[in-house]
Amino acid sequence: MRWTRSARAALTVLLGLGLLLPDRPAPPAPAAYVEAYPLIAARLRAAGPPYEGWAAAGRRFLVFDPHGDGLAVEVLGDLATADRIAVLVPGVGSTLRDFDRGLGGVARRAPARQGAELYEALHARTPDARVAVLVWLGYHPPGGVTTAAGPTAARRGADALLAQLRVLAARRPDATVTLVGHSYGALVVGLAARRSPAGVTDVVTLGGVGVGVDRAGDLARVRIWAAESPTDWIRRVPEVRLPGLGHGVRPGDPAFGARPLPTAGVTGHDGYLAPGSATTAAVASVVLTGTTERAVAP
Repeated sequence: MRWTRSARAALTVLLGLGLLLPDRPAPPAPAAYVEAYPLIAARLRAAGPPYEGWAAAGRRFLVFDPHGDGLAVEVLGDLATADRIAVLVPGVGSTLRDFDRGLGGVARRAPARQGAELYEALHARTPDARVAVLVWLGYHPPGGVTTAAGPTAARRGADALLAQLRVLAARRPDATVTLVGHSYGALVVGLAARRSPAGVTDVVTLGGVGVGVDRAGDLARVRIWAAESPTDWIRRVPEVRLPGLGHGVRPGDPAFGARPLPTAGVTGHDGYLAPGSATTAAVASVVLTGTTERAVAP
């Protein structure tokens, strides 16, 4: 790979900043399964607004921790009976504070709203499907671009995600699981997929910065899908991998070899699961069938 002078300079700055910034603490292990619902509901009520309102609305969580940047794993659908499960992992800057309202108050950037859009798309395609979506903020994403230059947070997130996946595999051994990662979340799901239970069949990346390998064939046991909008700034991130810096070839780069997903209706980096986008419908199809319904175009 040939680097421009400006790319080399930018990488040097990022490396220096990344080494100077402290790592965030690792998140606690996730709660086991649906038995956690009443316990987590009590924690929501004790935390006060807005979280007590989540409990009053009957929302169900496997994980909730309001301390620091916070953690939350919300369940949409009936996890106890689902035979198709999607796990949605958000990326840089995601915190509990923005779980519902979105980063900067932008609704389309809210993990909870993105998960709801995917869940609605699943039922729109197959109304009687037994599906569940986990909106998985079960790790502490990097707080900004400089700390996102390294894989430390993703490795910790992958460990926590694997703990959740192994519990799911023990309780729902016949369920098919699709991991969906946005931006830095793609790296989390890619690292987790290497050691995941057999029920994990697909990895979907949405504006993904990387998945821990440089070729789709290096994760041969799972299918890798990628959506990357022509207007997504992620395309400008240098595709390098050095010790502690960079994430290699983006899954949205044709050279990576992922199966492409359509991006019609997607604008920028945060619109992949926006209402009405072609990507949302395509991801729902992958979750339900392991394929897309029609030939895709970029």
